[in-house]
Amino acid sequence: MTPEEILPDALLERIRSRAAGYDRDNTFFHEDLQDLVEAGYLKLFVPADDGGQGLGLAAAAQCQRRLATAAPATALAVNMHLVWTGVAQVLSARGDASLDFVLKEAAAGEVFAFGNSEAGNDSVLFDSRTVAERRPGGGYAFTGTKIFTSLSPAWTRLGIFGKDPAARGGDGELVHGFITRATPGYRILDDWDTLGMRASQSGTTVLEGAEVPHHRVFRKLPVGPNADPLIFAIFACFETLLAAVYTGLGERALILGVEAAKRRTSFKNGGRSYAQDPDIRWKVAEAAMAMDNLYPQLASVAADVDNLAGHGPQWFPKLVGLKVNATETARRVVDLAIRVSGGSSYFRGSELERLYRDVLAGMFHPSDDESAHNTVANAWLGPLDD
Repeated sequence: MTPEEILPDALLERIRSRAAGYDRDNTFFHEDLQDLVEAGYLKLFVPADDGGQGLGLAAAAQCQRRLATAAPATALAVNMHLVWTGVAQVLSARGDASLDFVLKEAAAGEVFAFGNSEAGNDSVLFDSRTVAERRPGGGYAFTGTKIFTSLSPAWTRLGIFGKDPAARGGDGELVHGFITRATPGYRILDDWDTLGMRASQSGTTVLEGAEVPHHRVFRKLPVGPNADPLIFAIFACFETLLAAVYTGLGERALILGVEAAKRRTSFKNGGRSYAQDPDIRWKVAEAAMAMDNLYPQLASVAADVDNLAGHGPQWFPKLVGLKVNATETARRVVDLAIRVSGGSSYFRGSELERLYRDVLAGMFHPSDDESAHNTVANAWLGPLDD
């Protein structure tokens, strides 16, 4: 199915019509989520034999791009469910069945969320400030604080990880697992009052000995960078789907800028449309060219993941480069669209005003600008000398 068939215009317009209210009231997108569930959207990666759409990453990314043109915050939060189901699909395509249960549970209606981010942890997936304490029977109790936990009001499965400091001879081991909504030992803070992406309700999750039984522990990895397929799958899905959301946001901003240029008229020039003004035309063209450079990059990287392309050490530079290009391009296009649209876009309630706030979140998602440039430099130039 195409993105237009999965997200028909009528559904997209209903979602768009609610976005401003969610943002204004700082509330979760319950109605959007229900509509998306009924449309089978949370089953994009679930195999068709299990009632899903059976998509790969390239097709799912285009769906997310389309959803983000209507409601970026809704798309960003849904991303976290799609990351886990996408990881399961990417691993399965490579012969790794360790997360097949995620696809089975998603087929049954479970909603997954991503509980890995930690304040002050610039090692991201390669270390953790959360403590994972081994329990009798092979399970682990997790104690720590996870930030930016999108889908906080709605998830039924939360993927988390932490470090068992006693493992591997004291070098530590990173333990990955899932808790359920019914798991005791965690709290979700009502602290999501942000500049943008407000409907995502990405509240802080405090783990206070939350136990993951042994059968829900799906990886134990050494501290530091490693070549485990899970790491590749998480980066591939997280960065690509994130880029898709910001691509859609930029696409919508360009459309709004074009509409404004055609709608606005110049008093000085006898009521002529601003679409005839050379400076305005230059800005619209600049935004359009920036987006035209982004669309094929998103499509190409996602297709390479689906096609098991062998980029070797260049894989991570490609993924982080896509994410940074998407978030920075979207920010530049929103800025140009606001300049084209004039002072009305500065008022609260304007869609461009909301997009301006939403797009700023892109700089905070991993990989950030500094980390991404370091990754790319290391791939091309080698690491810094000691």
